[in-house]
Amino acid sequence: MSFERKDERTPGDPEARVVVVGEALVDIVHRADGSVDEAPGGSPANVALTLGRLGRAPRLVTRLADDARGRAVRAWLERSGVTVDAVDAPRTATATAHLDATGAATYEFDIDWALDAAPIPGADLLHIGSVAALLEPGADDVSRLVDELRVSATVTYDPNIRPSLLPDAATARARVESLVARADVVKASDEDLRWLHPAADPVAVATRWQRSGPAVVVVTTGGDGAFAVTAAGAVRVPAVPTSVIDTVGAGDTFMGALIDGVIEAGLSGADRRADLSDIDHSDLEAILRRCATAAGITVSRPGADPPWRADLTSHLSPRSAPTASAKG
Repeated sequence: MSFERKDERTPGDPEARVVVVGEALVDIVHRADGSVDEAPGGSPANVALTLGRLGRAPRLVTRLADDARGRAVRAWLERSGVTVDAVDAPRTATATAHLDATGAATYEFDIDWALDAAPIPGADLLHIGSVAALLEPGADDVSRLVDELRVSATVTYDPNIRPSLLPDAATARARVESLVARADVVKASDEDLRWLHPAADPVAVATRWQRSGPAVVVVTTGGDGAFAVTAAGAVRVPAVPTSVIDTVGAGDTFMGALIDGVIEAGLSGADRRADLSDIDHSDLEAILRRCATAAGITVSRPGADPPWRADLTSHLSPRSAPTASAKG
């Protein structure tokens, strides 16, 4: 498969062309009180939504049907500043989420994933993840896309494992680790790591992943916060205290804010790969604290509802605001 590149910069985004590739779908949420809601979602779509609300004007390459759900997903994204490039699908995918009394979600999916001949824009930063990076036949296209674009773009990756779609753990683990090795920034949850490597310490897995290629590997640990591993060692930040409504979209908000932090630090683009590897830990800590704040806002709201930039800024103290800069 060959990808047609569109090399113009995204209008309204003078800093970086941001492209997100992956699933957009409708979440059907069964809450603990018995109520059922439908809302647009999908991990990469949520990341794109977060980036749009943070002012990055991202482009989402995805797969949608021209049906009521597909039109709702497109409108939801476009209202937050996301440009949608969608391959036609026979139906818009769904993810049925069952929330327990704590707000934690388990998922069942109805999705097929393929990119076909999707036109892929040029990018300074490419984000991939979740179902789209692991579900055939589109997963092979995503993998080839990483190889094509990483010569010019920073690559970010969030495995966001969905076990119900991955009956073969060994194959999934091999594919995840192949993508990790070609990414520049990886974000995973401790639940992802436990599924991929159930007997291993998460810090040890993150350290091994970082040594395989990425400049930064971040692991979110729910109420215990998050940690990041670089070649210089580890950085930890606490979670932001908040009242949890549900956890839908929290990890994707964290990922979007992480990407935003990399761009704001001037570290996007393949030509900044060495600088990203040399990021100062105080700068990285500031970025992670901002990510934790963004995720904290999302969990305090029902569904995937990440903050806008002004909303996030209002929650940050001057000490925790991102001041990261490239070391040169």
